[in-house]
Amino acid sequence: MTALLNDVWPAVNTATKYVASNTMTSHEWQPSVFLNGDIAEKISKIKQQAGPDLHVYGSANLVQTLLKHDLVDAFWLKIFPITLGGGKRLFADGTIPAAFKVTESTVTSKGVIIVNYERAGAVPTKGL
Repeated sequence: MTALLNDVWPAVNTATKYVASNTMTSHEWQPSVFLNGDIAEKISKIKQQAGPDLHVYGSANLVQTLLKHDLVDAFWLKIFPITLGGGKRLFADGTIPAAFKVTESTVTSKGVIIVNYERAGAVPTKGL
């Protein structure tokens, strides 16, 4: 898998991977930093440091934690034209109000909507 990812995303192997887990403490894929305990506080401190943007892949639970603590600056969403039944909601109970603006969007020939949002200041209360 590492070789395949390296072909598609060359910097993935050298990028620091922050792993939020209460069970894992190490992994062979380096460099990896494992976070446990108060994840929101730890992510907040990491965001204050100089460095590249942080990205979340494949963790609805972590996204919920980040949303509840106002730690999400942007969304890069891919919306597929299928339903698979029940699952985790992106915006669940506890999500704080936040305004976002579309910065890029496209629809593929298969109907996949790819849309990027960035924070857009205060939540508008008029004129929606």
